[in-house]
Amino acid sequence: MMTLALTGSIGMGKSTVAAMFAEAGIPTFDADAAVRRLQGPRGRLVPEIESRFPGTTRDGQVDREALSSAVLGDPDELAALEAIVHPAVHHERTRFIVENGDAPALLFDIPLLFETGGDVTFDKVIVVSAPAEVQRQRVLGRPGMTREKFEQILARQLPDAEKRERADFVIDTSGDLAQTRAQVDQILACLGLPTGV
Repeated sequence: MMTLALTGSIGMGKSTVAAMFAEAGIPTFDADAAVRRLQGPRGRLVPEIESRFPGTTRDGQVDREALSSAVLGDPDELAALEAIVHPAVHHERTRFIVENGDAPALLFDIPLLFETGGDVTFDKVIVVSAPAEVQRQRVLGRPGMTREKFEQILARQLPDAEKRERADFVIDTSGDLAQTRAQVDQILACLGLPTGV
């Protein structure tokens, strides 16, 4: 089985690209989606997060804005949150691998892949990228996003140029969806995997 890691900075189009791999039949693990489940209604991390970060949950789920305010810009608090979340995500990932043990390849959508040193555990790394002005426009168009929050998120992420340099494949998402899909199919073909065409 081939393991593929998909990464890229915020607003680069990772979710769109991951969906294209999934449509081509590649089982896809979304680390962010796993976190949302674990922190969502009746999620198993909700009590532990409330205990460590009082006032950051509401109605049986994590209040993402409140939790973000509690940890962004504070390395110690962020590390405390990661110590709760990362082992749980690892468990979810292991379960996903077991459930898809007969697939020819698996794709793992991991936003902070290089930042956590996780890239060394994958056969190939695919970086999703777009010009900085396109990224900024996409991110600042999101509900609740501010310039300050965007800058804080960027500060935690490896620069896009460095990610591109370390990638086995780069997908440029600045064009239309057809152009992005063509790049996905090209990578699948290069790896000897079925394409979405």
